[in-house]
Amino acid sequence: MTEPKAPAEFPGGRALFRLDPDVAHLNHGSFGAVPVPVQQAHAALQAEVHHDPDVFFIGVPERIAAARARVATHLATETEGIGFIANATEGANLALDALALADGDEILVTDHGYGTVVAAAARRAPLTTVALDPYLPDEDAVRETVLAALTPRTKVAVLDHISSPTARLLAGPALLADLAARGVTTIVDGAHAPGMLADPLAGGADFWFGNLHKWGYAPSGSAVFAVAERHRSRIRALVPSWEDQHGFPRSVENRATADYTGWLAAPEGLDLLDRLDAAAVRAHNAALAAHGADLLAEIPGLTPLPHTEGLAMRALRLPPGIAETQDSARALRERIAAELRVRVLIWPWPGGGGIRVCGQIYNRPEEYERLAAALPDYLKGA
Repeated sequence: MTEPKAPAEFPGGRALFRLDPDVAHLNHGSFGAVPVPVQQAHAALQAEVHHDPDVFFIGVPERIAAARARVATHLATETEGIGFIANATEGANLALDALALADGDEILVTDHGYGTVVAAAARRAPLTTVALDPYLPDEDAVRETVLAALTPRTKVAVLDHISSPTARLLAGPALLADLAARGVTTIVDGAHAPGMLADPLAGGADFWFGNLHKWGYAPSGSAVFAVAERHRSRIRALVPSWEDQHGFPRSVENRATADYTGWLAAPEGLDLLDRLDAAAVRAHNAALAAHGADLLAEIPGLTPLPHTEGLAMRALRLPPGIAETQDSARALRERIAAELRVRVLIWPWPGGGGIRVCGQIYNRPEEYERLAAALPDYLKGA
């Protein structure tokens, strides 16, 4: 079998991070990693808070608005259409709270949805859960499966933009348009979209939220919530604040004496991505993830899952009997981390779980080779 060709190392990529060099960090999609220039900008903002808290907190709403405008430019959207939030789960709750659901209305979710987002939907209305076969061949097959599950009671669809475990695009523009034509309100979990997709808001969802700290190089706890204009007047902060009278987005951004410095530093991450050449970063990361997946696919019993081209994550199914539950998936992940010093996502699935690898500019081909060489022994003992 021909050895998969490894992409060249991204120039200067490793030097931009302070990650433990003895660990292969192949799980960027779970928590992200903050580049050194963004860490420095963040630290300077924190020092500013400690230097004169009165000045900082009195002026922080205007500074948040300025940072939001910079992020809006990167996302090719209007400043008043997005607001800073802490994470995708907060975005899901804000969107669901804005809906006027009646008795008998249902919310459609998929079995690929993120746990806390699905749980938030379950608190508001009965769920219709669409089972999406991980082997569905393409975006059209996903769209047809979702549309076939609609009923007259379906009022809302909560969908992943890019699925976390299976690393593929689900809520594409065609599906969102079809749902809108059927009168279904769309809530899109874009946790992985900013920085990974060139135009993450292109689909025109009613509500969309995405993390900046994953692929956008922002500090942890940095995310954005985008709301179509017709819904903005119904957005209410989960906790009332002194900015409520301004409405969205300022009403959801004010947290009294919270730490706002991550949000203020978030544009620095997107600026850095542009300076590195965002298209080149995306292409490199996608090629590196593909290389890793190709190496793992040579292991007997591992099956590559259909993927969306251009994404910096790839997933494969593990053999039957391995990682079928949360506990067994966690045990395998932690054993690989502790003994092999490799970080990957192991996700549970009936009939055999899966493994996801990511590509980022700090990664090197030999890190995936290290995982591929050792993984068969770990699967034997799983």
